[in-house]
Amino acid sequence: MRLRHAGGATVHLGYCTNVHPAEDLAGILAQLDTYAVPVRESLGVDLLGLGLWLAAPVAAELAADARLRRRVRAELGHRGLEVVTLNGFPYAAFQAPVVKGDVYHPDWTTPERLAYTLDLARVLADLLPDDAARGSVSTLPLAWRRPWDTARADAARRRLDQLAAGLTAVERDSGRPVRVGFEPEPGCVVESTGQACALLAGADPERLGVCLDLAHLACAWEEPAEALARLAAAGLPVVKVQVSAALEAADPAGSADALRRWVEPRFLHQTRAAGCAAATGVPAPAGPYPGDPADPAWAADDLDLALAARLPGPWRVHYHVPLHAPPEPPLGSTVPVLRAALTALYTGPEVGCDHLDIETYTWGVLPVARRPRGDAELAAGIAAELAFARDELVALGLTPTGRATPAGVRR
Repeated sequence: MRLRHAGGATVHLGYCTNVHPAEDLAGILAQLDTYAVPVRESLGVDLLGLGLWLAAPVAAELAADARLRRRVRAELGHRGLEVVTLNGFPYAAFQAPVVKGDVYHPDWTTPERLAYTLDLARVLADLLPDDAARGSVSTLPLAWRRPWDTARADAARRRLDQLAAGLTAVERDSGRPVRVGFEPEPGCVVESTGQACALLAGADPERLGVCLDLAHLACAWEEPAEALARLAAAGLPVVKVQVSAALEAADPAGSADALRRWVEPRFLHQTRAAGCAAATGVPAPAGPYPGDPADPAWAADDLDLALAARLPGPWRVHYHVPLHAPPEPPLGSTVPVLRAALTALYTGPEVGCDHLDIETYTWGVLPVARRPRGDAELAAGIAAELAFARDELVALGLTPTGRATPAGVRR
C-alpha cells in the first residue's frame, strides 16, 4: 500500500514474506497466490507492497539471470504486488524447525554475507517500480556479540566499505539507488541505537544506514524520539522501518506461567529488563561488562533463560506479536512504543522513512490457541496487521493513495 505524507512524499507500507517458508523461485511465486493476493483482496487495494525474503541460493540465481528478474517483476505486477524492499537478514532456512543463533551466520566478517547482500541489491534494482525513489535491503547488525574483537571489527569495516562500493556500482549499472540498513537486534554487536552510532558512524550515508525494527527498539527500552535524534546526529539515515511489537511482562514473576506458554524451540527470544535502558556500551571481547545492554544483570538470550534467571522486571521479550491482537493479560505488547515511533517519524514536515514493512515472522510459533489454522487464517491475520498499521498512519495525517489497477492484474 502507498500513503501520502502532508509534505508530499510517498510512504510504502507492506509485509515481509519471511513468515513464509519457500526458498526456491517456484515456491516463492506460489506463495504470492496463497497469501499475498488474498491479503491484497481482503484490504480492497489495487496495489500491495511486499518485503520479499529471498534465501541466498535463489538470490544468487536471480542476480545472475536478467530474464528471471524480468519474469518475477511481471509476476508481481500481474497480481497487483510491488517490491521496494528486501529482507536480507536471514541467509537461509529461516522457517526451519530450529533456527535460534543460526540466523546470525554468515555475518559481516565474511565474504558470503557481502555477496548475498549485493545479489539482493542487484535483484531489487530490477524489481523496483518505475516511480519508486529508491530500494532498501535490511541486514543483520554486523554479528552476534560473541566472539567480537578488533580483528573481527576490522574485517566487518572492510566489508562495509566493499558494500558501499558495490551499491555504487549497482546504481551505476541500473540507474536505481539501493540502500542497506543494519538492523539493531538484542544480543548482537549492534543492539541499540547508541551502539549503531558508535560502530556505524562514518559509513557512507548515501548507501548505508539503519533498519529500525520497532520491537527491537522497545526491547532496548529506548525512547523513540530520542533514538531517532541520536541517529540523525550521527548522520545515520533510517532507510527502513520494521513495524513490529514485542511481548511485554510488567510483572514477570507474577506472569511466569503465562510466559512459559510463549517458550518455543524455533527462534531466539532475547529478554531485556528495564535496566538495560541506560546501557550504551559496545561489546567487550570477553563477557558482558557494566554498560553492555546484554549484561546478565538485566538480560538473557532466550525467554526460558530469563525465567530460570528470574531477571528483575519489567521485561520486554524479542517475540514479535501480531500488531492488532495483543496477548491476553497479564501479558501485553509494546504497541505504545510503536505508536510513539510512528508519531516521531511522520508528524514533522518531512517523513522520517519512506519504507515500512510489517515483520511478524512468528505466526507459526505463537501459543497454540493464537496460531493460525491454515493458510486462509494466516492471510487474514496479515491483512489485519496491515489494516492496523494503515489506520495508525492515517490517524497521523497520512492519506492512502490509489493507483489505477495495472493491466492484467488479477481481480
